[in-house]
Amino acid sequence: MDNDRFCPACAAPLVEREEAGRMRPVCSKCGKIVFYDPKVAATCVVEREGRVLLVRRGNQPGYGLWSMPGGYVDRGEVVEEAAAREVVEETGLVVEVGRLVGLFSESGHPVVVAAFSATETGGALEAGPEALEVGFFDLDGLPEMAFPRDPLILRRWREMQGGG
Repeated sequence: MDNDRFCPACAAPLVEREEAGRMRPVCSKCGKIVFYDPKVAATCVVEREGRVLLVRRGNQPGYGLWSMPGGYVDRGEVVEEAAAREVVEETGLVVEVGRLVGLFSESGHPVVVAAFSATETGGALEAGPEALEVGFFDLDGLPEMAFPRDPLILRRWREMQGGG
């Protein structure tokens, strides 16, 4: 179970039992099954002169490690707009979001990442409040990445560019 201990409908204690094919929190009184939705994050692969934009993270998870600029999609926000917003917030660069690189998820992990290619259209490269630094890196010389799926995203992006 996540951190919930009480039913959102009647406030009785939750218990964990098998429902709909997996272990889920269920109300001990009213029987309400609690279904946890995944969280959606969006990221962009921004390329400049054969190099990709990375952010050195200034928060957890992955503090001090590198990732593509990205973050959570707000409820009701268009995913592509969230991806572009995160790039501006973290790097100062304005981008036009392009093709979907893919959706990336991991068993047992609640976050689904939507990765897009993006093209710079303005702004100035500058680390935002959640970034320690920003820069462009060769795909063959990447720093230590924050998330296991980051190299997968970059590999898929490279394949889409014809660089298999």
